[in-house]
Amino acid sequence: MTLTRSLADVIDEALPQTQCTRCGYADCRAYAEGIAFDAAPINQCPPGGAEGISRLALLTGRPALPLNGSNGTEAPRALAVIDEAWCIGCTLCLQACPVDCIVGGAKQMHTVVADLCTGCELCLPVCPVDCIALIPVTGLRSGWQAWTADQANGSRRRYAIHKARLERDERTLLEPPAADVEPTTTADAPDRASTAMQASQRRQATIEAALARARAARARP
Repeated sequence: MTLTRSLADVIDEALPQTQCTRCGYADCRAYAEGIAFDAAPINQCPPGGAEGISRLALLTGRPALPLNGSNGTEAPRALAVIDEAWCIGCTLCLQACPVDCIVGGAKQMHTVVADLCTGCELCLPVCPVDCIALIPVTGLRSGWQAWTADQANGSRRRYAIHKARLERDERTLLEPPAADVEPTTTADAPDRASTAMQASQRRQATIEAALARARAARARP
């Protein structure tokens, strides 16, 4: 078990840490563990490309295989760009970005810190007004030719911070205020769940209102 865990660490360091989930796993670490435990093939990481597969083959002793097309294709690294004129400030992309490369506040336009973007594409499906586009930024270079170990290490650190913050925010939302800790019982659990649901509903109402404003703006000549 110790040897397998050590292998997972080594494999994780060989992955590009884009946290794009295109491998079919929740993040790069989960994919590394899947490979280490022989539960996942080594050819499911499009950002790593052919060179990434060769690295994993060398580490695991498995034969190198072509990239699995069902996971995507190797391509130049892309950068997410936000059309700030149409951004409604819903903050959904802030939560979706695994490396916190998008900055902005509620009801304010957002922007992408280009040097930190991994091109993971996870911000695209959550944008309710489709104001985010991906543009290639590395010319013909793809895979590890378009990415560096330093960038991968930085992305791993930012992802760990992002993940910890989301988990902390979720606990805060479900936990009662400090002043209410003493009288709280298991009977209060439905109240906490109701509070979380109400917060979610308020957020959804805010997003729907912003969408309505955006649609109205687009409809104007």
